[in-house]
Formats: sequence, C-alpha cells, structure tokens
Amino acid sequence: MINDDLTPAATPAAIVTTTRAERRRAQSSSFIGSAVEYYDFLLYAAAAGLVFPDLFFSGVDHSTGVLLSYLTLFTGYVSRPIGGLLFGHFGDKIGRKKMLVITLLVMGIVSMVIGLMPTAASIGLAAPILLAVLRLVQGLAVGGEWAGAMLMSGEHSSSGTKGFGASLAMAGAPFGAVMATLVLAVTSGLAGPAFVEWAWRIPFLLSAVVVAVGLYMRTRVSESPEFEAARKRGEVHTGLPVAVLFTQYRSTIVLGSLAVMAPLFIQGLLAVFMVPYVVDSGAVSRETALYMLTLSNFVHIFTIPAFAALSDREGRKQVMVGGAVFSAIAVWPMFMLFDSGNATLITIAFLVGNPLIQASMYGPVGAYLSELFEPTARYSGVSLTYQLGSLLGAGLAPLVAQRLVSDSAGTSHLAWYIGAAYVISAVAVVLSRSAARRTARRVEVAESVPAT
Repeated sequence: MINDDLTPAATPAAIVTTTRAERRRAQSSSFIGSAVEYYDFLLYAAAAGLVFPDLFFSGVDHSTGVLLSYLTLFTGYVSRPIGGLLFGHFGDKIGRKKMLVITLLVMGIVSMVIGLMPTAASIGLAAPILLAVLRLVQGLAVGGEWAGAMLMSGEHSSSGTKGFGASLAMAGAPFGAVMATLVLAVTSGLAGPAFVEWAWRIPFLLSAVVVAVGLYMRTRVSESPEFEAARKRGEVHTGLPVAVLFTQYRSTIVLGSLAVMAPLFIQGLLAVFMVPYVVDSGAVSRETALYMLTLSNFVHIFTIPAFAALSDREGRKQVMVGGAVFSAIAVWPMFMLFDSGNATLITIAFLVGNPLIQASMYGPVGAYLSELFEPTARYSGVSLTYQLGSLLGAGLAPLVAQRLVSDSAGTSHLAWYIGAAYVISAVAVVLSRSAARRTARRVEVAESVPAT
C-alpha cells in the first residue's frame, strides 16, 4: 500500500492503464486549469499588498490598512479547508472532472466581480466586508481545485512517473502567478498614477478570457482512471468520505498538513509580502519588483517538475527532507540579498526563494500526499490536508512577516521562524510514513473481514 520511501503506492487501484493521448490531455488541462485558478487567487494576493489598503481601508493609517488587507487575504485561506472537504466529498463520490469545472467557474466569476466592485470611497464599510466575502468564496473554490487538478494529472500518469505527473498540475500555479504579476506589472507601468484609481481592475476583468480557455481544456479531459477503476469495483458512492478521513486518517491529516506548511509559507511570503517590502525600502519600483517576481515564478514552473521527477527516482522522503534542510539554511542568504538595496541582488533573492527554496521541498508534495490516501477518499484527504497546510503556511505568512520584521531586528526573527517551520515539516514527513503504513494495514484488515 505505502512503501518505506513513500514512492508510488502499489495498490490495485494504482495499476490502471490510460492512453498516451489521454494522459497528455489530462496533464495539459490540469496545468492550464490550475494556472487559471491561481491567476485569479494570486492576483488578489498581489493586489492585497499593492492597492487594496488604499482603496478599501482608506479610513486608517497605511500600516493598519495593510494589516487589514492581509486579514481579508487570510480569510480565503480559512475557507480553503472547508472547500477542500466540500468539493473533495463530491469528487470522491461522483468524480474529479465535474468538481474542477465548478471550481473554475466560481473563481472566474468572483474575480470579475472584484474587478467591478465599488471601493470604500463609494460605499464605505460595505466595501471591505464585500471584499472579505468574495475572498471567502474564492477560498472555497481553490480548496477544491488544487487536489482535483493534481489528482487528475497524477492518476493519469504511468507508474514510476506519478510525482512528475502530479507536479505538472502544481506547476500551473506559478504559471498563473506569472500571468497575474505580469499583467499587473504591465498595467501598472502603462497606467501610471491611474493604476490605483481604476487600472488595477483590468487584470481582474481579464479573468473572463482565461476562464474560457480553462473551461475548454477541462471539458475535453476524461475522468481519472484510478477513480473509474474504484467505481467499477463498487467502492464509490458508498459511505461518507469525510467520516472515513476522521476515523482512519486523523494522524495522517495532521502530519501531512505540517509537512507542507513550510514550503507553502515561503510561497505566500514571496507572493504577498516581499514585493511591497522591497518597494517600501526604496530599492526598486513597484513595476520592477513585480517583474522580478514574474521572472522567479517563470523559472519556478520548471523547477517544481524537476524536483518531483527527482523524487520519482530517489523517493519522496529523501527529496523532501533534503529540501527542508537546504531551505532552512538558504533563507538567511536570501534575506541578505533582499536587504541589499541592490536591484540585481534582489532579483537573485527572488530566484533563490521560489525556484530553489520553495520548489526543493514542494515539488514532490502532490504525489507525497496522494500516496497517503486510498483512491476512494483521496480527493477529500488530499484537499483537506493540503489546505490546512496552506492555512498554516501561506495564509499566515504575510501576517507573521508583518509582525516579525522590524527596523531593529530586520528579517532575522522571520528567518528563525522559517527555519523552525522547516524543521517541523521535515519531522512530519518522516513520521507521516509510519502513520500511512499503519492506516494502510487497518484498511487492508477491514477490507479482508467478510460482511455479516
């Protein structure tokens, strides 16, 4: 069921066949679909640090407005585990494909509404409240998106390439971030002062175009072969996946969430906090910082599958623990580069942060989480586990950074926090192996007992 290195699970459900054309279609649609979803989600994250404090929290001082903006950003992470359970439940009952079409539509509609909504200058307190509600809905959709797209890609992949296959959907996230930051940077550069007044809405309204592309791709893909195999064996449409999670997978969920926490913290830190941080320092302009983040996200697209492919050969545990050790050390020179005041060195800092530090542990995460759960509870389990880790990691990142970074201590306290987070994540990876094996044995025993 689960081997010692957390390499692909040798379950009957995993031994399925799919044509090369179906595999490529599933992988490409998962990549594009994830890119579209995360274009919308990360567009909000970037805007939360750049323009929302002035537009929706104008009645307070700037630092308080930034904090309140980050809190609305955090609400999206709070609702993600709920969305993971909701869409995961139906994804394990009626299939992955239908849920992915719904999440994509919801994300696109919410982004377009944000692009049209009035600011606090027009409707007062109702503006930030509406913004928070829309962010909650976004979080619900993303909560179901990540696991579904990753599973569609990974479960269509051939044996021995599950890590690489799952990572192709995960690589769609930085591609979506590239689109989001690039559109923001271009719009900001062209509009100048008008960017804060009205031009910031353009990237959100462009969601209509990218959602149309994503829907076209998703409607053409076939259902997951592993899910279909489970359906044919009569293991689907029975029971309650959420109940199975909390009776058989409690320790797995806790350890899995802690395992993905640290790399997701880095992801949230770079996407939300570091751009306004270097802009406020006076080292670079807003447009330049966005282009720096765009470049790092572009390279990130390729390093995520590279580390995932390495885990197919060397094992998930080895790559993820090695990535954690490297990252806990590398954050120190990364922050030194960010604090250098030199544009070239800041660019290198972004390139170290996403493509190396974040990807070195994050690349294998999709396959790692998939191998912790049986196919009939996998969508629910992976969704809840990943989104809890995202809440603890990316969701808290800008709030923690805002609290720990100071004129007196600089980024040193934040670096210590990140190092501790990586230690916790590495230990969780090691412990989750034993938890997954114990769960697999319980499932095997339960399935071997004849019904009475």
